[in-house]
Amino acid sequence: MFSPAILALEDGSIFKGLAIGAEGSSVGEVVFNTAMSGYQEILTDPSYARQIVTLTYPHIGNTGTNTEDEESTAIWAAGLVIRDLPLLASNYRNEQGLQEYLVSHGIVAIADIDTRRLTRILREKGAQNGCLMAGEGVDEAVALAQARAFAGLKGMDLAKEVTVERSYAWTEGSWEYGVGHAERPVADLPWHVVAYDFGVKRNILRMLVDRGCRLTVVPAQTPAEEVLALRPDGVFLSNGPGDPEPCTYAIEAIKKILDTDIPVFGICLGHQLLGLASGAVTMKMKFGHHGANHPVQNLDDGSVL
Repeated sequence: MFSPAILALEDGSIFKGLAIGAEGSSVGEVVFNTAMSGYQEILTDPSYARQIVTLTYPHIGNTGTNTEDEESTAIWAAGLVIRDLPLLASNYRNEQGLQEYLVSHGIVAIADIDTRRLTRILREKGAQNGCLMAGEGVDEAVALAQARAFAGLKGMDLAKEVTVERSYAWTEGSWEYGVGHAERPVADLPWHVVAYDFGVKRNILRMLVDRGCRLTVVPAQTPAEEVLALRPDGVFLSNGPGDPEPCTYAIEAIKKILDTDIPVFGICLGHQLLGLASGAVTMKMKFGHHGANHPVQNLDDGSVL
């Protein structure tokens, strides 16, 4: 038996559905993701901190969950919104159903709502602050008030909230059938890369290892002097949540690293921080649209990657 649940948006829209996670309430910025798979990776991606994620693909949960597919040590998404939760999780790697997984991590989630209508609202009006509420005592007025009271992500430094507390070494490569995630011999990893953890995903680290890099992962607020003392062959600036502009500690560190001849590579929040350190400005996009395998056109020759 499912308990009732509602999603309230700051524009006054109310969606009624069924609770498929923990009871209680959660607030955050409501965004949508158009990927057809990878829901567990999305939930555990620190880049989704303080965000309620809507998955546009209708059937979510049909492969269950497992510890190997987690991108971090926790579920960072503030909540989950889906159309349909399959009754059967069918995958040989399944360890726990999605509903049980959400409950065990204390994550509020809702199913059986019109995610197409919700996505159209987010496409037309932009990302909305929202409140998920689940349980027998759901109250539309209270949920709407909580949604409108959320301050939003602009000006919010979340990198220092999701980052690690201390440095660690990483030599684990990508998943292989029959092997899992295997540690690679240091002798096979000739390049030493220091990775700033602003909310890094494990698979990014694994892909760097696949390409011959042994990694030292450092906390977001690590001074440039400590990084340079490690004599790295390169510096990687990771993905992460929130607004890059308040991360002044990172911007200052990156400026000092750019004064050297060490290659620097950034993804997501790290790329934005690299831009800010280089004198550029950032602007929050209106639409909270996330996905996988976005096509990118090379304007010089017209090719699409």
